[in-house]
Amino acid sequence: MTDSLAHPHLRFEPASGDPDGPRSIVILGSTGSIGTQAIDIVRRNPDRFRVTALSAAGGRTDLLAEQAHQLRVATVAVAREDALPALRAALAERYGAGEPLPEILAGPDAATELAASECHTVLNGITGSIGLAPTLAALKAGRVLALANKESLIVGGPLVKAVAKPGQIVPVDSEHSALFQALAGGERAEVRKLVVTASGGPFRGRTKRELAEVTPEQALAHPTWSMGPVVTINSATLVNKGLEVIEAHLLFDVPFDRIEVVVHPQSYIHSMVEFTDGSTLAQASPPDMRMPIALGIGWPERVPDAAPGVDWTKARTWDFFPLDASAFPSVPLACHVGDLGGTAPAVFNAANEECVAAFLAGGLPFTGIVDTVADVVAEHGTPARGTSLTVADVLEAETWARARARELAARAARTPSEARA
Repeated sequence: MTDSLAHPHLRFEPASGDPDGPRSIVILGSTGSIGTQAIDIVRRNPDRFRVTALSAAGGRTDLLAEQAHQLRVATVAVAREDALPALRAALAERYGAGEPLPEILAGPDAATELAASECHTVLNGITGSIGLAPTLAALKAGRVLALANKESLIVGGPLVKAVAKPGQIVPVDSEHSALFQALAGGERAEVRKLVVTASGGPFRGRTKRELAEVTPEQALAHPTWSMGPVVTINSATLVNKGLEVIEAHLLFDVPFDRIEVVVHPQSYIHSMVEFTDGSTLAQASPPDMRMPIALGIGWPERVPDAAPGVDWTKARTWDFFPLDASAFPSVPLACHVGDLGGTAPAVFNAANEECVAAFLAGGLPFTGIVDTVADVVAEHGTPARGTSLTVADVLEAETWARARARELAARAARTPSEARA
């Protein structure tokens, strides 16, 4: 397992450090769930962290301006150029006379520019494969990458592996943070398998026939986590878990046949590592993303009181169930896609995003999400693979997958009973 991207035994020394003061952080996706919780951690630990730059899509310019003012950042960025006037107005409302305004960047490459800027750690909390370019930029610039944007690793696995140094990536997803911590309990040659836990989403125990009647409102009501709509639907279909299996394979260089998914509704055990002697190490904490975020930006040190721990004085029961792959075929499909490699994961991810949008718009049944993704993957055929893979290959595959997924979803909306004929 020599190609591990996230190695808990190694400490990557960034090209730019902060030996005499708080660690400098760039937060990408600052107005989203990961970004806002990261800022909460930073504000409670001003002696440990200082934020130098923030980026966001541009839909919440008031919040972005408030964050910039509170943190006194040097630069803010929005991906949407049409959000620039609103951002300037929001900043002007918050900054008083004589206060220096931050530099403003706008456009699709703004986050990528920030990712390569002078700092110690880049937290990539962007949602979707648009996070790939910032991920590559941060790694090439020699920054520590706290990675919450799993899609960038999944769609660009070979590209990321080509530039990332061992220990340079610290995973922020709760499952991969748990594996990262548990792997520190033994040598890589002693690892038998990784066990990735899943809450099961809101529909655990339902059959595929029952799932066909699920509404968007029901799918958005996650029993444990508060997340954005795409991630919440991915959790309901367990596509998110399939993506996490691919991510675990890439981060820790463990074959797919040695990565297992188990359903754990309480979401206190975030994942486990089984070693060759039969011992299993599990990382446990209440379902609160501030803990893995704090570890991601603070590694190799832990941030005291980042989030509440387990109250062991109270009786509790934790359940574990095998995955029902017939009702939730997304995990085996993701393993197949991950094994294909090349552009196949990009096709899987892009098609899924389009199918989720179609479901939320009422144009595709819940079970049609994964069924349609499977059709797109099958049509994709032999992917571009290995060292020949380029960013252009990934973008081309995504463009094709999105168009084809929209076509199949539209056909399903017109003729539901014949959609898969």
